[in-house]
Amino acid sequence: MDLNAVRTFVTAADAGQFQEAAAALSITQQAVSKRIAALEKYLDVRLFARSARGAQLTIDGQAFLPHARELLRVADRADASVRPGRRALRVDIVARRIITSTLLRDFHRAHPAIDLDVITLDADLDGAITAVEAGTIDATFHAVATARRLPESIRSARIIDEPHQLLVGPRHPLADARVLSPHQLSGHRIWMPGLPANGEVADYFSEFTAAFDFTIDRLGPVFAKEALLEEISESTDLATLIGEGTRFLWPDSYDLRRIPLRDPSPIYPLSIIWRADNPHPGLTTLRAYLESRRPLTPDTDVWLPANLSWPTVKTPVVPVHLP
Repeated sequence: MDLNAVRTFVTAADAGQFQEAAAALSITQQAVSKRIAALEKYLDVRLFARSARGAQLTIDGQAFLPHARELLRVADRADASVRPGRRALRVDIVARRIITSTLLRDFHRAHPAIDLDVITLDADLDGAITAVEAGTIDATFHAVATARRLPESIRSARIIDEPHQLLVGPRHPLADARVLSPHQLSGHRIWMPGLPANGEVADYFSEFTAAFDFTIDRLGPVFAKEALLEEISESTDLATLIGEGTRFLWPDSYDLRRIPLRDPSPIYPLSIIWRADNPHPGLTTLRAYLESRRPLTPDTDVWLPANLSWPTVKTPVVPVHLP
């Protein structure tokens, strides 16, 4: 079915005259008549009864009109779902409690006119890059190793450098510390059940623990994060590491403490990853916004793993501190 003919039919039905429909569609009245005639031939019915007073819908035309409107609505939705600038900007934030979620929420508040489709892919770096290449998503956030060769169509830029915090309960020996050095983690039980054994996160923590001579306990069943928080709140020896931009809520009775790590400040670096030929205007705005959120004053006392150092980036390594 010719959607141009359907659109012409709906316009003529609303206008009541072919001449007014022609003006609304910026075509000739003869073109309107030809499109309507072609649609009538396709449907094998008369849609209009023409008279000196205009064009009146026949019974068949009245029956077809609501379906014609729905056809146009479906066509417009289908067009908008794939056309850059009309469809939503699809962004993988990896997890909904981490810094990427917070930054995307702030971006939405700053640019409410940009329609966002915020998703969490269950994928590692390879899977996320594949999704970007395929157009399933417009952008994602991952740590990219120095030696990693990206596909020709893929671009990445370091955009987030997130410091760590130690999360402890009120009875932990380090609970009253205002700031800690990562060297002080040695000898303490850092519990991160479910920490991946392979991939970018595993590589980061492997180098992190080796650099500061402590170990991470990965053992134990993985329940909800709320279960981990409850365990830590009651423990005298358990602690865990979280990103500064990670957002958790817990009861006041837990009295959990978030203690910044400094001297040096360990940084988990994240890049935004996108297709070089992606024309979505919202993507350019998002990248500019994230760049604007990077602090202008560098914190020089930071620690970065050697395998995640982005040698092509010219800007200084600086942490993102959320308000």
